[in-house]
Amino acid sequence: MGTQALHREDATLAQCEAVVTAVGEDGVELDRTVFYPLGGGQAGDTGTLVLADGTRLPVIDTRKSKREGAGPDDSLHLLDPTSGWRERLAIGTPVRAEIDWQRRHSHMRLHTATHLLCAVVPAPVDGCSITAEYARLDFALTDPLAREDVQRGLDALIAKNASVTYEWITDEEMAANPQLVKSMSVKPPMGFGRVRLVRVQDVDLQPCGGTHVRNTGEIGALRVAKIEKKSARTRRVVLEFA
Repeated sequence: MGTQALHREDATLAQCEAVVTAVGEDGVELDRTVFYPLGGGQAGDTGTLVLADGTRLPVIDTRKSKREGAGPDDSLHLLDPTSGWRERLAIGTPVRAEIDWQRRHSHMRLHTATHLLCAVVPAPVDGCSITAEYARLDFALTDPLAREDVQRGLDALIAKNASVTYEWITDEEMAANPQLVKSMSVKPPMGFGRVRLVRVQDVDLQPCGGTHVRNTGEIGALRVAKIEKKSARTRRVVLEFA
């Protein structure tokens, strides 16, 4: 049985009770987790695994499991090598998994903002990076972009306070609707029977496995930090918190 990825259904969960199911060279896997693994341009979560006696073991990153036979939601929680975790964790050990919520919430706000950018700049995405400090989207675009126009469009969509919801479609439905895919560099996670779509009400709809806020108003104030010409066919837009 694979990991139950609780962040898929509720990105606001900051902690959960779990049991260690696999031990690797750099960390452990759990039967359920609130930790999001690096993927889709979004950084992996950090946080803590808390033992029954109160010992706190720092999680320094989260990655998708590369264990043979691993499922699509199986995640490796990378642990601080100086924490002595190898002597404390074994298969069957109960833990409380706690994410760094402030960092995660920054990811959620910026990731949702990139969906708004896709509506403001109607061009294919050719690269993406989402961290706690900034979000970057590279657009396959030859025409110049005016920063003032992008900022104005982004501000208007944030102010709409549009709801952000999830829905699921089958792999077959995804294959039949290729126009839903906005990214040239990140393919939707097909092959598992169903694909999650993220809908920003009346703004955007696309497949995405990342974490998002519940409405666009929760994004808060952002600024278009810069727009760069990365190549003759690529324009990079970088967002930061205002």
